[in-house]
Amino acid sequence: MESPTAIPNGASEDSNTTNIPPLRYRVTAKCSVTKARVGVMSVRHADVDTPVFMPVGTQGTLKGVLPDQLLELDCRIMLGNTYHLGMRPGTTVLEKAGGLHRFMGWPRALLTDSGGFQMVSLLQLAEITEQGVRFQSPYDGSECMLTPERSMEIQNAIGADIMMQLDDVVKTTTTGPRVEEAMHRTIRWLDRSIAAHGRDDDQSIFPIVQGGLQPDLRRVCAAELTKRNTRGFAVGGLSGGESKDEFWRTVHLCTDLLPEDKPRYLMGVGFAADLVVCVALGVDMFDCVFPTRTARFGCALTRAGQINLKQRTFAQDMRPIEDDCECSTCRTYTRAYLHHIVTVEPVACSIVSVHNVAFQLRLMSDMRNAIQEDRFPEFVKSYMAVRFPDDTVPQWIRDALAAVNVNL
Repeated sequence: MESPTAIPNGASEDSNTTNIPPLRYRVTAKCSVTKARVGVMSVRHADVDTPVFMPVGTQGTLKGVLPDQLLELDCRIMLGNTYHLGMRPGTTVLEKAGGLHRFMGWPRALLTDSGGFQMVSLLQLAEITEQGVRFQSPYDGSECMLTPERSMEIQNAIGADIMMQLDDVVKTTTTGPRVEEAMHRTIRWLDRSIAAHGRDDDQSIFPIVQGGLQPDLRRVCAAELTKRNTRGFAVGGLSGGESKDEFWRTVHLCTDLLPEDKPRYLMGVGFAADLVVCVALGVDMFDCVFPTRTARFGCALTRAGQINLKQRTFAQDMRPIEDDCECSTCRTYTRAYLHHIVTVEPVACSIVSVHNVAFQLRLMSDMRNAIQEDRFPEFVKSYMAVRFPDDTVPQWIRDALAAVNVNL
């Protein structure tokens, strides 16, 4: 595929594009055994091949990685966070800059989270009502209200190609009536978000399927959300402390409930084995801070699992992180050198982060190729044999893959 064409600020600058939807998705290949599929998601700033992993740049920057480095890795889409960007620098600055694409120097696609996750991560600072979420700013202690309308206003100023609705998020360990309340409120907040959206010609809203770990609630939520004419869907409320068995079963259910002709985004999932399993379960899009966060602790990602470069065993290891990796880190630096600088020199965070993001993107590319060549089950078996040698594959992975006809 040719390099995606960049259109600054998420707006159509060619009159020929004014009648083209801001997001088009087509499935180009399907696995004959599992629910895995390959597609192309075309937005104003890029053609994004799916399944895709999206690096997270919460503050409008990927920690330790320059936009030029992401372009070199052929990253097509990354994330920003509405809650944090709305706080700082704020919509006035973003609008003056011409949107986040121009503000951060990123010519390809952007997706923004709505700020709903902060209901969980910053719960001690938040009060949730039907109106919205009242926050105490972690920056200056001031009080502010994030409503579905305000979330849309901020995301319209950001100019992201894909915007998430503000949803009512509860911890996955929550039980009782609060889970159902949050699910129904999420549906109501979607309607308010759609009504408030001011740039539907350039930006697309994704609703978020909620309902905790209760299949009946997930079914109700998916049935209601799919009645709305949106261009894609997300599965939220997972990776928050639930068991892996509950996790995969919820993902499996939700991908069955969502339309086949629209992209399916599983929020907050980024461990490599989880990506492989969830692609088999029919997920198209993923995001997680894990690759860059673990790099800051001196850890690098490999097919055999995460390695801690701080360990003395790497002090004289003259190999790259991975022999077959073509990223700039593996072409240039040895494990011994990285052992010498990780968690000591700030540049180490950047060097290891480049590899970790490259690892995630290459894993997704390898899966796309396997699906296109209809050898995805063989890829999964080979991957798991390397990642979990000596027949140590966790039972939840065995069960999840067996549900889509792959028996390890």
